Amino acid sequence: MVAEKEGLSPPKERPPQLQEPLRPPKRTKKQVSDGFTIKAMMKNTVVKGPPAAGAFKERPTKPTAFRKFYERGDFPIALEHDTRGNKIAWKVEIEKLDYHHYLPLFFDGLCEMQFPYEFFARQGIHDMLEHGGNKILPVIPQLIIPIKNALNLRNRQVICITLKVLQHLVVSADMVGEALVPYYRQILPILNIFKNMNVNSGDGIDYSQQKRENIGDLIQETLEAFERYGGEDAYINIKYMVPTYQSCLLN
Repeated sequence: MVAEKEGLSPPKERPPQLQEPLRPPKRTKKQVSDGFTIKAMMKNTVVKGPPAAGAFKERPTKPTAFRKFYERGDFPIALEHDTRGNKIAWKVEIEKLDYHHYLPLFFDGLCEMQFPYEFFARQGIHDMLEHGGNKILPVIPQLIIPIKNALNLRNRQVICITLKVLQHLVVSADMVGEALVPYYRQILPILNIFKNMNVNSGDGIDYSQQKRENIGDLIQETLEAFERYGGEDAYINIKYMVPTYQSCLLN
């Protein structure tokens, strides 16, 4: 009877087991460290890359001697408004100016980006180069540092203006192009950095070419002018500082 009672008793139901939700595996937090350190060799460590070199970063401008002399009224110039725009009214004949004094000061004004300083500096240089003749060649060594300072600002507008001035300087008088050859090491490194900075506009129209504001094209034109007017040693020296330059005379 006991066995029958045991056989008749209903089986006991087990309580349902609750399934725990699946949890994502714990992600170990990776720590960032500098390269070539002991921490960089540890587990779960990511080595961060080198910082940006800043080759194309613009440098801050400093007050120029040109601005100081202009505000003091030492330049024999005035602003003249014309139907075709502004131009410089010279109070003396340009041919009678002391080029050793004035031309380096005007080149120093290439760093300026504010009106009227940048206008007077740029236009004054072009006027003096047009009327300078034989007075320009002896002043070349004094012009290198202002040119180098203007290019070292790495400002796109200043570089374009300086390149146009260099193109005018090379053709302004005899032997000027050859006199610049020893100073290529001061002038050309910045041109080598920006040489390939062309605007990839696809099928669009690049209006900077019409305005001659495309840095890559201007640098190519300037280097070709240096080679044409720099004599026999010009190409070798240009190639040494700008290895990707191809001769416009030998090819």
